[in-house]
Amino acid sequence: MTRLWVARRDIADAVADLPGAEIEVWDAGAVPSSVAEVEFYVPALLPSPASLEVMALMPRLRVVQLQTAGFDHVLPHLPDGVTLCNARGAHDAGTAEWVVGAIIASQWDFPGFAAAQREGRWDYRHPGVLTDSRVLIVGYGSIGQAVERRLTPFEVEITRVASRPRQGVHGPDDLPELVARADVVVVLVPAGPRTRGLFDAGLLARMPDGALLVNAARGAVVDTDALVAETLAGRLRAALDVTDPEPLPPGHPLWRAPGVFLTPHVGGSTAASARRVARLVRAQARRHLAGEPLANVISGR
Repeated sequence: MTRLWVARRDIADAVADLPGAEIEVWDAGAVPSSVAEVEFYVPALLPSPASLEVMALMPRLRVVQLQTAGFDHVLPHLPDGVTLCNARGAHDAGTAEWVVGAIIASQWDFPGFAAAQREGRWDYRHPGVLTDSRVLIVGYGSIGQAVERRLTPFEVEITRVASRPRQGVHGPDDLPELVARADVVVVLVPAGPRTRGLFDAGLLARMPDGALLVNAARGAVVDTDALVAETLAGRLRAALDVTDPEPLPPGHPLWRAPGVFLTPHVGGSTAASARRVARLVRAQARRHLAGEPLANVISGR
């Protein structure tokens, strides 16, 4: 029998009928003695330090399957010889839906109208609109492509940026020129040393007055102090599902910055994402048990 540890009951249910699999749900708390037998491990969506450090107690560990596309936070804890796989594709729909919803909410100022409704105030004015906007997608992977598919019916002009240039997609060297003519900049790059602080004071300063920065990547990709300065001045607007620091502490200036719409990192926390993660884990566990190649391999075999 092959022991699998998973962090959620629904994932356990999804793999329960796989021949040769012995399933255990563990997320936190006391570490069972069965830790020494774990061969396939699925940590929590947002793993605690303990749920990453526990890998050092798994001498038989062969596969770590993440529930997220991001993986940098796991690498320092990954034992030698263990295959790491991410959940690329599982969160595309939820994150893309958040991005489009956040853009529409910000362009139309739905938060402002909601505030007026609470006050019983008829706040008639001409809002912004998404149609005819110039949208720059920075990080044109599977989520970026999902965002483009959903934005296309809104009759926008889309420009794409990825880590390497290719036909129809710009490289990062073109960013300073491209942000200067974008009405909406959608940030979807993976977290890492190359992208930390990518949107610094200089790059934000090149964005046009009134432009909207949409961050569905990681908070550290944007220089928080620089973004605070731009939004408090009323020059830029932002829709943020991620922040740096995260969670955003009480009293932080981003809470009160004009034109900033915040959600607490919920883009990948949808029921659809959970179902797709469970299906991915099942497929990966079946491959592992059958000795077949795994999908979404980041490192290892």
